Amino acid sequence: MNQEALNEVRPYRAIYRRKSKQIFVGNVAIGGDAPIAVQSMTNTPTTDVQATIRQVNECAEVGAELMRISVPDKESAEALKQIIPNCPVPIIADIHFHYRRAIEAAEAGAKCLRINPGNIGSNDKVKEVIKAAKDYGCSIRIGVNAGSLEQDLLNKYKTPTPEALVKSAQRHIKILEDNDFFNFKISVKASDVFLAVAGYKKLSEICDYPLHIGITEAGSLAAGTVKSSIGLGTLLWQGIGDTMRVSLSADPKEEIKVAYQILKTLGIRNHGVNLISCPSCARQAFNVIKTVEEVEKRVEHIKTPLSVSILGCVVNGLGEAAHTQIGITGGGNSKHNVYLNGQPDHKVNSDGLVDHIVSLIEQEAAKSKK
Repeated sequence: MNQEALNEVRPYRAIYRRKSKQIFVGNVAIGGDAPIAVQSMTNTPTTDVQATIRQVNECAEVGAELMRISVPDKESAEALKQIIPNCPVPIIADIHFHYRRAIEAAEAGAKCLRINPGNIGSNDKVKEVIKAAKDYGCSIRIGVNAGSLEQDLLNKYKTPTPEALVKSAQRHIKILEDNDFFNFKISVKASDVFLAVAGYKKLSEICDYPLHIGITEAGSLAAGTVKSSIGLGTLLWQGIGDTMRVSLSADPKEEIKVAYQILKTLGIRNHGVNLISCPSCARQAFNVIKTVEEVEKRVEHIKTPLSVSILGCVVNGLGEAAHTQIGITGGGNSKHNVYLNGQPDHKVNSDGLVDHIVSLIEQEAAKSKK
């Protein structure tokens, strides 16, 4: 059964998205009816030009649609001139405090400036940054973070609160609006899931600018995936979010994979192979865990939406296979059942099982592109 048919019989799958203005980061639309864009951030020294280019390209290969790069000093801003022409996706320049870095990043070709306008100096300096953004076709992301709230807000609210996050965002919004600049998105991130969700919820109720969502400093690959899935999943389920980053202490490529898995799980975006697999048990007729691990690694480059079920026995395997494009269920005597588009098609031996599954996936992906 395809996704369209599933949606007809399962209306509870529908997620009604908050209506927002639409902006562009380079050629990527953010907000409005555009798909929720997935992004990550490089962790190489920006001055290491080749390493940064390589990482951006690796991330784009697994699905990053935007990439953020730190610009902490003039040397990094200079490096952007070499990096950006060699990147396949728009680059967001991460700027803190120094307004000249923002101007230099815009001149170098960055398509978005991640700044807090209230933290980069006088009104004249803010106006210079906004002029550069207009001149070079840059958008701006207002990046409020619970870990770096203004001191007067901390004094007033005693601790980071949803109200404090939103109040900070409103200050920065006003600065841009007062300078006739509206090409921006906003984030109000926190490492605390409840704080972040509540902050985004409040912000979504008072403005219609696009929102970049994230649970910042979420932690390691395993812990951060769980925390981000709960926080971002909650927001997305409420229709909140126009672009997203999963923040992990891990390879940036892992952030992108987790982001797409969250979106796939919620039925918001279909990207790549959706593997349905059992946890394995004594009934398994082949090594499910090893098979799934190997298949997942070998097909992670495929962006065509495909549903594949790999189950060790026929207890649930037949039912799952009926709803996937490719289905494998464990059988007796090392002969396993292969289902194509929900119908039994042939059998395959344990030897060469991974190669066979990968080949089927690649064939199906190739057909979908025609």
